[in-house]
Amino acid sequence: MTPSPTKFATALRAFFAQHLPLTRGLSPRTVLSYRDSFVLLLRFLATRHGCGVVDLELQHLRAGDVLAFLEHLETERKNSVATRNARLAAIHAFARFLATRDPEPVEECQRLLAVPTKRGLTRAVDYLEGDEISAMLEAVSAHRRDRVRDRALLLTLFNTGARVQELLDIRPGDLQLDRPTSVRLRGKGRKERLCPLWPETADAIRTLLSSTTAANTGPVFRNHRGEPMTRFGVRYLLRRFAEQARTAAPTIVAKRIHPHTCRHSAAVHLLRAGVDLVTISHRLGHASVETTNRYAAVDLETKRKALERAGPVTGASEYNVTAWRTDTSVLEWLQSL
Repeated sequence: MTPSPTKFATALRAFFAQHLPLTRGLSPRTVLSYRDSFVLLLRFLATRHGCGVVDLELQHLRAGDVLAFLEHLETERKNSVATRNARLAAIHAFARFLATRDPEPVEECQRLLAVPTKRGLTRAVDYLEGDEISAMLEAVSAHRRDRVRDRALLLTLFNTGARVQELLDIRPGDLQLDRPTSVRLRGKGRKERLCPLWPETADAIRTLLSSTTAANTGPVFRNHRGEPMTRFGVRYLLRRFAEQARTAAPTIVAKRIHPHTCRHSAAVHLLRAGVDLVTISHRLGHASVETTNRYAAVDLETKRKALERAGPVTGASEYNVTAWRTDTSVLEWLQSL
């Protein structure tokens, strides 16, 4: 006789089969991310409580267990704080679902929801200067069999500032290669946006499409076996071209090169060209312009020009300490903070 599933298993099945895709309408990739989080969590809980995964009950999922799991991710699996918080987000989503499904575990669900996200170190944003981008494009060897694809890939990344998965999801039907040239990108939350293409980018993609036999529904960027490229393949190519470009652009050595570096580079160069932050936000597909504001803080050239306009500090004598005590406008401004 087959044993009946536990309440935990029944709730998980309803969470993944109905709640996430149907009730909330989350994208398949988000569902898969949540699935990966729970695969890790279930294995950890089974080991922690000395039972099989099929024997886990709701009482095995307590706030203390979740905290131990999060510590396990950071210490044993060497996950970053961002990954740790992403795993916790999946657990929070399940706790909210569980609380609406069954009133019995509501109190414990509240404890699970009270487990806080963790603040981590905010790294400086790496981006490439114009000469570094040119050096990477020149690093695409004319003798490589995939030279046409590699050049089109780099140009598209620097042109659009697309996320790596947005790049890999591009199909021939998403491209408008006649003027006005553009590409349709599908971003987070199933949001679509149109991004204009440089003539050079459109020419490179046109050449790529003419040299491939990929179906109109297949991805534009494929590996040498004709299979869709992966995120890891794109990262590998970028690192290799950066390594080859270090002779022409030595400053590239000190930078972490990955697909998002191209996205940051596109944003900074748009900002330097005088494009407003709202337009850049739409161009990159940000959910909020607040996300885009960080590029105003990382652009060294803009900071350098601001410093030149301000001029050097010539001496402390120019600043009258007494003025700070009597200048009511400064005091009013401080009090308004």
